[in-house]
Amino acid sequence: QVQLVESGGAAVQPGGSLRLSCATSEHTLDYYAIAWFRQAPGRKREGVSCISKSEVYYADSVKGRFTISRDNAKNTVYLQMNILKDEDTAVYLCAAEFTVRCPRRPVEYDYWGQGTQVTVSS
Repeated sequence: QVQLVESGGAAVQPGGSLRLSCATSEHTLDYYAIAWFRQAPGRKREGVSCISKSEVYYADSVKGRFTISRDNAKNTVYLQMNILKDEDTAVYLCAAEFTVRCPRRPVEYDYWGQGTQVTVSS
């Protein structure tokens, strides 16, 4: 059983930065792809970024602003979010799937965290 715990969400002004963390079970990063999704009220869950053994993926809407990274020793994946915009406001969730690639669709992930709220507003 893979456990995922997100943290780091907060309220920030447009143009600000946040770093989200997804703490995972031991050895998860050796075998699982870890993705960040986000969901705003009334909208579908949207893929943001993913990191796996063979791939790093970013949605077009965040390329150049967000950076995903991982610390295997800490079993943690990070999402550094810079130049935040109002439209980045959402609950951010991390997900894990046993694969070397980065699945794009939420339905392809078996494990999910509870999410952390990011609010970008002036």
